[in-house]
Amino acid sequence: MASAVPAQVQSNPAPAPQLQRGIVKTVLSGCAVIVRGQPRGGPPPERQINLSNIRAGALARRAIQGQPDTKDTPDEPWAFQAREFLRKKVIGKEVCFTVENKTPQGREYGIVFLGKDTSGENIAESLVAEGLATVRREGIRGNNPDQVRLCDLEDQAKAAKKGQWSEGGGSHTIRDLKYTIENPRNFVDSLHQKPVNAIIEHVRDGSMLRALLLPDYYLVTVMLSGIKCPTFKREADGSETPEPFAAEAKFFTESRLLQRDVQIILESCPNQIILGTILHPNGNITELLLKEGFARCVDWSMAVYTQGAEKLRAAERSAKERKVRIWKDYVAPTANLDQKDRQFVAKVMQVVNADAIVVKLNSGEHKTIHLSSIRPPRLEGEEKNKDKDKRFRPLYDIPYMFEAREFLRKKLIGKKVNVTVDYIRAATSAMETGGVPAFPERTCATVTIGGINIAEALVSKGLATVIRYRQDDDQRSSHYDELLAAEARAIKNGKGLHSKKEVPIHRVADISGETQKAKQFLPFLQRAGRSEAVVEYVFSGSRLKLYMPKETCLITFLLAGIECPRGSRNMPGGMQVAEPYSEEATIFTKELVLQREVEVEVESMDKAGNFIGWLHIESVNLSVALVENALSKVHFTAERSSYYKTLLSAEETARQRKEKLWANYEEKPKEEVAQFTEEKERVAKYRAVYVTEITDGLHFYAQDVETGTKLESLMESMRGEIAAQPPVEGSFAPRRGDFCIAKFADGEWYRARVEKVESPAKVHVFYIDYGNREILSSTRLAALPPAFSTRTLPPQATEYTFAFIQVPQDEDARADAVDSVVRDIQNKQCLLNMEYSGAVCPHVTLQFADSKDDVGLGLVKEGLVMVDVRKEKHLHKMVTEYLNGQESAKSARLNIWRYGDFRDDDADEFGYRR
Repeated sequence: MASAVPAQVQSNPAPAPQLQRGIVKTVLSGCAVIVRGQPRGGPPPERQINLSNIRAGALARRAIQGQPDTKDTPDEPWAFQAREFLRKKVIGKEVCFTVENKTPQGREYGIVFLGKDTSGENIAESLVAEGLATVRREGIRGNNPDQVRLCDLEDQAKAAKKGQWSEGGGSHTIRDLKYTIENPRNFVDSLHQKPVNAIIEHVRDGSMLRALLLPDYYLVTVMLSGIKCPTFKREADGSETPEPFAAEAKFFTESRLLQRDVQIILESCPNQIILGTILHPNGNITELLLKEGFARCVDWSMAVYTQGAEKLRAAERSAKERKVRIWKDYVAPTANLDQKDRQFVAKVMQVVNADAIVVKLNSGEHKTIHLSSIRPPRLEGEEKNKDKDKRFRPLYDIPYMFEAREFLRKKLIGKKVNVTVDYIRAATSAMETGGVPAFPERTCATVTIGGINIAEALVSKGLATVIRYRQDDDQRSSHYDELLAAEARAIKNGKGLHSKKEVPIHRVADISGETQKAKQFLPFLQRAGRSEAVVEYVFSGSRLKLYMPKETCLITFLLAGIECPRGSRNMPGGMQVAEPYSEEATIFTKELVLQREVEVEVESMDKAGNFIGWLHIESVNLSVALVENALSKVHFTAERSSYYKTLLSAEETARQRKEKLWANYEEKPKEEVAQFTEEKERVAKYRAVYVTEITDGLHFYAQDVETGTKLESLMESMRGEIAAQPPVEGSFAPRRGDFCIAKFADGEWYRARVEKVESPAKVHVFYIDYGNREILSSTRLAALPPAFSTRTLPPQATEYTFAFIQVPQDEDARADAVDSVVRDIQNKQCLLNMEYSGAVCPHVTLQFADSKDDVGLGLVKEGLVMVDVRKEKHLHKMVTEYLNGQESAKSARLNIWRYGDFRDDDADEFGYRR
């Protein structure tokens, strides 16, 4: 190899050419390369260097468009092999070169060495030595050692029969370059998205490349799936104007991929445009372009990207956060929101529409949340103009609107959801929308429950569609790609709005205020007893609009037996001022029953066609609940009802608390009556409890209803803290007596106490707020945060047993009694009265909340248990009632008495004792 810089080929000697350095960008042929400099603040300058004194075969050329005389030409023999030899040796490498000659047309000829100085490999000599290039001998001068060496190397290659000097021309099959593909879509489909070896031949812009597919030599133009880089706009005069960062994006791709060996996954071919992903050993150029701020995600091609659309979104998000290049002026849609306002847990109170809900925050504030990037069902075309005279009811008249609302209602109402705010849609005025009514500011978010994205679930069922955005519109769902995929599945499967079946029609009769129609319905509703209904709207604390599914009608329903404060309303004489606590009563009713499934008992109807009766939700009588919470008073019409005593008791309790409606109540002085007799009587102070667990021994655990809100608040705060700082699995070492938190089967955390540790996989725990027990692995336990200890709120589950009752010792008989109790009172609200203390726990009587029937007495009358006779005088009346019930059961030979009075045998071996 030459160690000195050769002189230029000319008649008169000239000064030694200057040594220059660069990086090989492209190999044009076996004897020409393009060398670029180092980038400084943008794409670097570049120049073409032709290798002096040698010649390699010409590569294939395509006919020039518009010139019919020109034709496609294939490679000359050994041209492609020479190009490939040179490409693999020098592409992307640093070289040094000297320019020996420059033609009048500007072509430069020189010698190129691999490396930083002339001690490196002379690539012209390497080509000649391999028989891949010939020496131009016509200009050879005998006094130039470099030229002489080239001639010697050529002679040696000929003697060794290398390359083009091989016998019979050698295996130099001419590359038949297939420029065109007749059917690109079929070609792409035939590859089945499998990686294909390729060489990148040209980079048009950062995301559009031309590749040579191997081994068939197809030359295809590929657009990178899922992204778009800034481009070069072609002007009318033929010149090109680069968009901001277009040149930089092109150089970024060129410097990494041009003439590199890669693999390409051809993913789709919409409108004759081939979409693909280029895989290089050093990384995925698609993700790199996004991460460096040279490209943005494109929705229309994102769906075909096979490497995971979430990776592209994450790369783009990284560039946005760092505000690099095309995102230098980017402002996040939620930039002005605190973290607590971006992500929070809330309780769903109402489904406003098929894409909007009202939630209750921890602060008690109500907030409307719109589901990001989806559009609810809507009327289109001629249907909008149909039935102009008919009263339009979107919920029932727009196809699939009712199904969408029902899906959300059943899934969400009363449940805790996770809300992640994606963007705030600014308010629009009528002027901005061309006269269309203005929209207020809307909070758009992704709402999940149990890990399920509600918007995605709606779209996948065909009950909503995905909004298409302008490419520069960044205000969209953080799970936009999943929404598009869900919509594609719904369209493919013909779900909901995409179904070709007949549109479901909901013929719902609205008889609110229709006196004649209401009269016709009244007998049916009265005979039906308790009817199922859905609360559609709450006008006030005691006035509601109900949807009756079986009767397919809408009715206005007034709560019986109570007098609720009236809200403000327009009257002929002006606006009537709202009575005190009317707003509180309305909010209470909304939070308890709005859009919930309830049961109603219709008793009568008023003159205006409104039905009057009792409304129950999960065994709670709404009239009683309003009275208990001092938001209503008992009305004299309740005297004829079976709920009258319950209402009076609830009113008395509220009156004693002296709050809300009873805040200024002064109790009338009572006349002193022989107190000595009262002291000897049984004291009945029933309080509301919620039965949570029943044991096999007929003991039960209950929570006080009064402290229920405190427990709910504590659990909500505790789970919020756990979600923010999840416990490390296995970090808690349980010991007997420790208070902890345990993950129940529903996936939620509850306060618990360790009762026994058999092994790390078997830890016995007792849920202190509910009374149930479970055996868990220690990995499902964690330390109880100090803020939620029993000092903050004592354990809420208290153990009780039934007074005046003796449980059968026979296992089958005892199981029957337990089953009956579980069926009647578990997970229900009851009234409890303390009767006397016991060795293990207090003995109490329990009444059903609605009927006030004694639960224990009911067991005695059904012959499921025996009476435990107490001797105390003040309990004599109660014991007598229980004994009479037992005699009745014995006479009817019910259950344990079916074979008579077994106690006459007085034998323990029969399993019973007196």
